Amino acid sequence: MKNNLTNGKRKMINPKHLKVALVCDWLTGTGGAERVVLELHKMFPDAPIYTSQYNKDPKIWYGDKWFADADMRTLPLQRLPKSSKKLLPVLRAKAFSKLDLSDYDLVISSSGAEAKAVKTGPNTVHVTYCHAPTHYYWSRYFEYIKNPGFGMLNPLARLSLRTLVGKMRKWDYEAAQRPNYFIANSNHTKDDIKKYYNRDATVIYPPVNIERFKTKQKTIRNGFLIAGRQTPYKRFDLAVEACNKLGVPLTVIGNGPEHDKLVNMAGPRVTFLTNIKDQDMPRYFQKAEAFIFPGVDDFGIVAVEAMAAGTPVIACRAGGALDYVKENKTGLFFKEQTVESLCEALKKFDPSKFKQEEITKSTSKFSEKAFAKNMHAFIDKL
Repeated sequence: MKNNLTNGKRKMINPKHLKVALVCDWLTGTGGAERVVLELHKMFPDAPIYTSQYNKDPKIWYGDKWFADADMRTLPLQRLPKSSKKLLPVLRAKAFSKLDLSDYDLVISSSGAEAKAVKTGPNTVHVTYCHAPTHYYWSRYFEYIKNPGFGMLNPLARLSLRTLVGKMRKWDYEAAQRPNYFIANSNHTKDDIKKYYNRDATVIYPPVNIERFKTKQKTIRNGFLIAGRQTPYKRFDLAVEACNKLGVPLTVIGNGPEHDKLVNMAGPRVTFLTNIKDQDMPRYFQKAEAFIFPGVDDFGIVAVEAMAAGTPVIACRAGGALDYVKENKTGLFFKEQTVESLCEALKKFDPSKFKQEEITKSTSKFSEKAFAKNMHAFIDKL
């Protein structure tokens, strides 16, 4: 895809004239990666979406259309249970490696795993929007070894990962050399792409539905909040233990493999809410004094959603949070992932020092509109 020149000036390329394909690892839930694919689908509604598995159940998509009007093209892995996606990295690697998209002008893969490995020809530009270098081979390998998340099958999962990791790291690195360009969802991910894949990347923040969480009303705020899938690396345990120790109220929204453990360690001022409807989430963000974000995430959309509601974020000083938490303006940092370090930040936190309007305003660069604008600008430059 070359620049067209007219009288020495660059001519804009109309995306409608391009044959575009979208690729993603899987579409089985409504996380940040799926929201990226949704916005790409809005940008290129006629582009087919290639993925390993797609869950058509409208309940998964909160009853909304999401991809109902998309030209969805699933790989043979679609015939396997959707819940099996964790078990399939080797099969996904093989399937995506064989997927030849050379007939397209532009291929955009949204990937934190194997989708970046698709084949493209010399006349195709392949852009990968990278959520992270594949976690289970690189940055979180030891976390997966400690807790693979397969319950009684954990010993088998550990053995498989230890046996295959060398071969799969080599495959993953080579797959990461296939795309022409990399886009990272944060500066943290940009650094990891360089570290593990030796590739340069441009940062374009993922789309966050900012408008959904905004409020102009001054709300009565009380207590701290944490929300999301309760998995080990998100470190919900730090928030629960710190609030136990200080005797301050904490609301925990969500569920996951760590849920029972968290309930057992919780004190009387910790409240768990596991069945909150998606449309009700904004009011919980708007009522909290601060949102606690103790994990080290590649980006962390949920924290930006809290900020869109005017809620300051208390985050570990690492990962994607470094791109949006500004000390004493949009939140506070704590240095280490320890109860003591988080307790220090909670004791230091003074809600009167933060302005709801300023926090909300700071999230405009993470909006869906900003994402589409930045993606179009990036593609136009190719």
